[in-house]
Amino acid sequence: MGKEFVHLHVHTEYSLLDGALRLNSLIKRAREYDMPAVAITDHGVLYGIIDFYRQAKEVGIKPLIGSELYLAPSSHLEKKSREMYHLLLLARDNQGYHNLLKLVSRGWLEGFYYKPRIDKELLYQHRKGLLGFSACIQGEIPRLILKNRVEQARETIKEYCQIFEKDSFFLELQDHQLPEEKRVNSQLIQLAREMEVPLVVSNDVHYLDREDADLHDVLLALQTGKSVNDEERLKFPNKEFYFKNPREMKSLFPKLDSAFSNTVKIAEESEVNLDFNTFYLPDFPGEEEGKSPEELLREKCEQGLINRGMKGDKEAAERLDYELRIIKEVGYVSYFLIVWDFVD
Repeated sequence: MGKEFVHLHVHTEYSLLDGALRLNSLIKRAREYDMPAVAITDHGVLYGIIDFYRQAKEVGIKPLIGSELYLAPSSHLEKKSREMYHLLLLARDNQGYHNLLKLVSRGWLEGFYYKPRIDKELLYQHRKGLLGFSACIQGEIPRLILKNRVEQARETIKEYCQIFEKDSFFLELQDHQLPEEKRVNSQLIQLAREMEVPLVVSNDVHYLDREDADLHDVLLALQTGKSVNDEERLKFPNKEFYFKNPREMKSLFPKLDSAFSNTVKIAEESEVNLDFNTFYLPDFPGEEEGKSPEELLREKCEQGLINRGMKGDKEAAERLDYELRIIKEVGYVSYFLIVWDFVD
């Protein structure tokens, strides 16, 4: 049963105050449903992936690493409008994983405006090894459809197909019993057939069981700083955003076998391998000139003394010699070069 469908759109406890699904519960339930793989796609972050990867590997489930990012309509550097779209990304391989890291980091460091945002130019720069999905009704394509701008939605699909590598963009169908989704799904299915763009089925998972919807609602109240009794606050429309079993998912789109088999195919063809036994340290300017890390660190430290007006200070020079000797003995030279570049 479980090998007929894989969840590709899952928000865990690491979608802070928006996900009520604990990693151990997610892995346990995926195993109960006999799923060969499961994804983690938290909102704009990746800091749950290590625990997720370890736990999934431990029980023989393939971990699919992704994130639902926020896409700015124009440049991510413009910070005027709060409008943004959702876009789901999964790493197909290690190159995609590293590109996902870059996108998430730049979203926070450069594009943060209420949310960490990227744009299509950044996406194109870091597209290799990534799979893209049109996301929920907050995605760009679904929102165009809901505005009856179908021709623009068609052009946007073409744009995403050009951004991503060949056969790496998918139109995503979701059904949480919302009338807006019914409209969007009907049009997406038609566009997919006309444009030969593959479909996938997903559930926008935010909690484990239907009964957990009330707990999730409390998280949303905390997120927005509102009372749970406030009828005007942000709420999910119903209790359908749970980790449904494959049979429940199949009942939503009984005639779209390929959209289900595509989720399994994606899982089979995706492979990210994380190495926890190797230290990866950057190269530094000067190493290509034959200078050792020890020599580079000494040069930086001696320049630091000069910058602080301590050139020729015997006590400072002796202290520096002592500190550098200790650093060399413990083998942390490259680490201190990294720290130096960070605080310099």
